[in-house]
Amino acid sequence: MVLLPLTTGVPFPVWLPLLLVWLAGVVWLVVRRRQPFARPVGMGVLVLIAAAAVITSQLFTTTAPITGADGRPVPGSIARVEKVELNGSEQWIMVRGKDTSNPLLLNLGMGGPGGGGFFNAPEFRPLEEHFTVVSWDEPGTGKSYGAVPFSELDKERYVADAVALTNVLRERFGQQKVFIYGVSWSSIIGIWLVQEHPELYHAFVSSGQMVNTTENDRMGYELALRHLDEQGDTGRAEELRRNGPPPYHGGNVVAPYVAFLDVLNEIMGTPRFTVIVPLIPFFVPEYGYIDKINHTRGLIETFNVVYPQLEGLDFKEQAPELQVPVYFFVGRHDVNAMPSLVEEYYNALTAPDKKLVWLEGGHGLGSADNQDVFIDEMITHVRRLSKD
Repeated sequence: MVLLPLTTGVPFPVWLPLLLVWLAGVVWLVVRRRQPFARPVGMGVLVLIAAAAVITSQLFTTTAPITGADGRPVPGSIARVEKVELNGSEQWIMVRGKDTSNPLLLNLGMGGPGGGGFFNAPEFRPLEEHFTVVSWDEPGTGKSYGAVPFSELDKERYVADAVALTNVLRERFGQQKVFIYGVSWSSIIGIWLVQEHPELYHAFVSSGQMVNTTENDRMGYELALRHLDEQGDTGRAEELRRNGPPPYHGGNVVAPYVAFLDVLNEIMGTPRFTVIVPLIPFFVPEYGYIDKINHTRGLIETFNVVYPQLEGLDFKEQAPELQVPVYFFVGRHDVNAMPSLVEEYYNALTAPDKKLVWLEGGHGLGSADNQDVFIDEMITHVRRLSKD
């Protein structure tokens, strides 16, 4: 209750009455604790207020306005969380930009599969003056958790929904083409999109680019095992040996993958997935409390369904040529998406224009310094492609 206005979009005037009633329930429990029926009455009030808080958090799914120096919303700007219909399903997007005439940048979401685009949307805040940034919660993630049955999540569904969203945005904002950005898993969607529909996109930008998931995971598994052996961590090393090298199959592939991915995160100096995944959605104010729970559920359930489908992925063979400019941002110390595989793919790739930008961090955009490099490149070089 105390954290409601800090972790969701519930405004202060709505939160305050809820808080006061909740505090009254707490006082009732303390003062009347020895009277008959005091405890069930007090607990009943607290449960009802907690339920009201959850419902309220879902109703106020807003994003902060884009404001000027005077603290007021900038005229002509846009800052909305909204539902869109894509191929018969209702999905959610966040749209933010200082000027809606700016080029469109579609953020395909964070990693996974199963991570929505609302979480990594803050990485694009400095770009909102130069682009209209649209962050997408894909089906099976976050606010779009129940958009389609999990059994329908496959390459065809993701591509079809992304194309449908692209066309919705093109028509709405009167633009012929869109920029797209993907990171880790969503970098795979990005390659699929520009390969099949180059006419819709100015350029494809990615960080943590995935190229060959099976080879990448085997490299990561072997690195994790070596690291545990060097650290003398026999318990976890034995767990990895029992699991064997990837790819994994069955109804619950999350557990064996996380077992070695957590080690890779330790090598990169980032929190373990088992720690960060449940915490991620609580830093997204555009999520209500049900959305926050569904984000974690989506990461697990979507990964179990979709990741095994990527076993045969190899962009060096399957996407050797792309018809749009390509920008790869690659962390030198990334051991989740191996830089050597990205560099090999980049060197072999044929595209109208391409650039590999080295970052000093690990997976994704990482540190503030890496974000500065990304923002500068996007403003200075990538944005100009909208005028070509």
